Amino acid sequence: MDLLLEVLDTYALDYVYGKLLPKTALPSTVGKCVSEMLDLNTVSFNGTAKPAGESYGYEPFLLDFTEYTFQSFLPRHNLFRQALSMFIVMSIFGWALYFSVATMSYLFVFDKAVFNHPRYLKNQMTLEMKQAFGAIPVMVLLTIPWFLLELSGYSKLYYNVDYKSWSGIRQLALEVICFIMFTDCLIYLLHRWLHWPKVYKALHKPHHKWLVTTPYASHAFHPVDGYMQSVPYHIYPMLFPLQKVSYLILFTFVNFWTVMIHDGEYLANDPIINGAACHTVHHLYFNYNYGQFTTLWDRLGGSYREPDQELFNKSLKKSKQTWELQVEKMEAIKKEVEGDNDDRVYVTTKSS
Repeated sequence: MDLLLEVLDTYALDYVYGKLLPKTALPSTVGKCVSEMLDLNTVSFNGTAKPAGESYGYEPFLLDFTEYTFQSFLPRHNLFRQALSMFIVMSIFGWALYFSVATMSYLFVFDKAVFNHPRYLKNQMTLEMKQAFGAIPVMVLLTIPWFLLELSGYSKLYYNVDYKSWSGIRQLALEVICFIMFTDCLIYLLHRWLHWPKVYKALHKPHHKWLVTTPYASHAFHPVDGYMQSVPYHIYPMLFPLQKVSYLILFTFVNFWTVMIHDGEYLANDPIINGAACHTVHHLYFNYNYGQFTTLWDRLGGSYREPDQELFNKSLKKSKQTWELQVEKMEAIKKEVEGDNDDRVYVTTKSS
């Protein structure tokens, strides 16, 4: 995240902090105290002086300092500034990524026949968007400590890699594979834990409000639930080397993938990939297919359920008979998981 924050500081945030929290806003005596506490070693405290590089404690990776870099009494390496910047930036980024990717999926991928499914909820997409919109900033806030650890150098993230050599490319590829397998395993274990009855009721049930999903269900979690399932992505670089650009790409890919497995478009019945069909089974039948990327851990844990073949037939997957059979199976499992109390309000429309 330091690369992202450096770019944002250079092109926007240095200027914003300099204007909103300038050094000149403080009395000179207070300013000197603040300068000493922050170890800025300024030549003068007039809002434009630049501290010596050795005492600043921070050197940029990619971009040079600008005329605005040292105009705020909160320097780039200040923890409060870093936390505030990451909260604002990642909340906006999370909203933008969620709404843009989910909307693209809705427009070009999502099968809108789902609207006629007997277990589609009244105003479901609006409810999904409202829940996601409120959850994303809370999830970001809970994630801030991980970001601060990364920014403070406590992770194994690194920058330099030889892109031109076979060994460098092999290293990057191996890291991506290890990241996927490691996080897939931990998310599987966390997801099964989230289905323990008391934990499910407290945290995970809001996400299972959506028995049939739209792309907007992808981030419609209880915020603590969503945060818990993101923890493996932050644990990995604390334990294993990972290139910083790869980490940013993977972080974005994870959000794409989360939308994709909720879009209801069953492209292939792949026995290895935990795609939309497998995740549809999870939302319909609760106790199966907990994995994020692969079916490996579900197979090893005895929780794999192969998607119904009707899902891969364009006419059968949205037939009244198929939906009635799904509802019959689902209701039996739902009663076992949630009891008789169902506060969902379903749409009553004719099935196709």
